[in-house]
Amino acid sequence: MPPSFVHRITKYDPADRDERGHYTGAENTVSDHGPVEAAYLTAIAAFAEASGVDRLEIRDPEVTGFVHFGLEPPVEGHGLHGLFPPDLAGYHDGAEVSLPVALELVRAMLRDHGAWCRLEAGGVFTVHVGWDQYVYVRSDRPCAEAVARTRELGLFPEAMAASPYAAQFDEPGVTEAADENFWERVRTTLDSRQTALLEEAYVRNAARWHRLTTENLDVVRAGLSPRALLTVWPDLTPDVGAVLASLPEEGSVEFVWEAQDGTISHVAVDDTEYQELAVLVAGAQAACVLPMYLDERHPLHRAALPDSDGVLRARW
Repeated sequence: MPPSFVHRITKYDPADRDERGHYTGAENTVSDHGPVEAAYLTAIAAFAEASGVDRLEIRDPEVTGFVHFGLEPPVEGHGLHGLFPPDLAGYHDGAEVSLPVALELVRAMLRDHGAWCRLEAGGVFTVHVGWDQYVYVRSDRPCAEAVARTRELGLFPEAMAASPYAAQFDEPGVTEAADENFWERVRTTLDSRQTALLEEAYVRNAARWHRLTTENLDVVRAGLSPRALLTVWPDLTPDVGAVLASLPEEGSVEFVWEAQDGTISHVAVDDTEYQELAVLVAGAQAACVLPMYLDERHPLHRAALPDSDGVLRARW
């Protein structure tokens, strides 16, 4: 591994921290959408330049899920409007973007608009945006001039041992690749079941749904997002009334339904929202209920798409 120089960049003066390192000053914990925010972006650009980096890779991208924890309200498009198309094509794990686009992603994260990702350039450079306007940059170089420039901008660069937002590999993620063997198993499933439901998680907290048949399998497969997490479930049930009647008396579930036009949607609901759910899915032609918690989910198949060289690099 190359040397690692990590700096925490904030607008919080270290002199205003207590003995535990907690900030006690008057700075607001949200972006000012103005000169302070601009200073953050300029500082990150200075570190990137000092590291010889002008392109960054998007890693572990996500958008606002069922619960939003940001200090600012989420916005339509998760803050990605103008950077990516409405279907978020190009915003996926492993996508490479220019430094200006990467800085706009940082802006969206500073504003808590809903999108979040790690930005990396191999072992050379990384940028992580945390809660409350904390930004962590790691370089394989000391970046002394960038540190000085950050101070000139009125921000506070502090040397750290590591970023708390660095990817953790303590718990195994999805290790099965959606290779030819996987697709043969899916095809065998379709031969016996005729149809199945494919959940395509293209970023964390966002998914597209496909009803699979032996006839459309290759077409669906060709349109999947790079590095997507693929989960195959038993097909939707045409008796929507029976599915609604099977909802648990307590707790939360994921309800998936197909509208008359073939569009498949999903929503998380709890036992206080069943009446509204029935209105929402009125006229649906098929539906199913899926558990919310991973240890209760038992799909038919699950794997992540490898890269074109066959290597699985997605971190799910």
